[in-house]
Amino acid sequence: MTDATDRNKIPKASLEGAKTETLAVRAGQIRSPELEHSEAIFPTSSFVFSSAQQAAARFAGDEPGNIYSRFTNPTVKMFEDRIAAMEGAERGVATSSGMAAILSTCLGLLQNGDHIVSSRSVFGTTNVLFEKYLSRAGITTTFVDLVDVDGWKNAVQSNTKLFFLETPSNPLAEIADIAKLADLAHGCDALLVVDNCFCTPILQKPIELGADIVIHSATKYLDGQGRCIGGVAVGKASVMEEVYGFLRSAGTTMSPFNAWVFLKGLETLGIRMRAHSESALKVAQWLTEQPMVEKVFYSGLASHPQHELASKQQSAFGGVVSFTVRGGRAEAWALIDSLKIMSITANLGDAKTTITHPATTTHGRLSDEVKAKSGISENLIRMSVGLEDVQDIIGDLQQGLASIA
Repeated sequence: MTDATDRNKIPKASLEGAKTETLAVRAGQIRSPELEHSEAIFPTSSFVFSSAQQAAARFAGDEPGNIYSRFTNPTVKMFEDRIAAMEGAERGVATSSGMAAILSTCLGLLQNGDHIVSSRSVFGTTNVLFEKYLSRAGITTTFVDLVDVDGWKNAVQSNTKLFFLETPSNPLAEIADIAKLADLAHGCDALLVVDNCFCTPILQKPIELGADIVIHSATKYLDGQGRCIGGVAVGKASVMEEVYGFLRSAGTTMSPFNAWVFLKGLETLGIRMRAHSESALKVAQWLTEQPMVEKVFYSGLASHPQHELASKQQSAFGGVVSFTVRGGRAEAWALIDSLKIMSITANLGDAKTTITHPATTTHGRLSDEVKAKSGISENLIRMSVGLEDVQDIIGDLQQGLASIA
């Protein structure tokens, strides 16, 4: 007779060679003796040991097992293992937010005197983290144009340890040549870190293109319904061990409940990303034909300067569309305020379409000079196209644009 302990074991070989969407549903799951079908939540701060000797062995790292939920929790581990499998990485480290993932990666791998080369076209808070706070720890950053490979090369210093970028960029959808930048980074013994938030592993696999570490704000598409805050970094086990070491000491920890929500979000990620991408392309194409729209930023458009590269690196183009309206801040705000269906919020990757004014929200803490260099103009609007009927989204934009004509 098979007992619960035997039935608890999940064959590892069954997922060998599985596609990303299968991994999104099945990878990383462990079952308790209760044999639950859905992943269990372990809302506990600590774990007990069979003996003092076992406790000592686990704290020393001589025996694997749970210790304390600041750095070991079964639900969090399931999420880490699943997203790592989806990205083609060896190990994941889940954190309390996307920014915590970036911070943990940098402080886990860098030290006083080290140098970062970063794309200028990163999320505004990432820019602030690098320029203001990491500099206090003696870690300096040079910002360059994302698409200028020579600019990256010229920015390298003898102490450069890390390249950091987002592709597509936020919010202008610029596309980096990941393979070229990986070769450049590795040529100077630096690591390439790619924020894959906009594409997710469904649409883009940076590690297959040469990246060393992939970072996500799980808050966005991995969740998919705007419910929880979280982040994750994945890469080689030896590299991620240093990131994990920082998390263990600093406590930039993901909660078990949030990890469970993200696990549920991953199960539908493939379906959602295809739907987001399909609708976003239709919205972007429609916007290019509107007289009150100056320019549309979406790599799925044939007119996009890196459309060919995006088509090569990505299987689709994601759900984020940005555009500029004729006029300035007043016109951009008026359009946003006139919308009936969309939510005015800076979050993205939600089932609900969201819209924001980057210059005064996501990138509001940047200086006017940095905004200008990054293309964050007063008439720029960013949309995250949701899962509503696309004709309703377009209809809402149509009446909004008419209100400022």
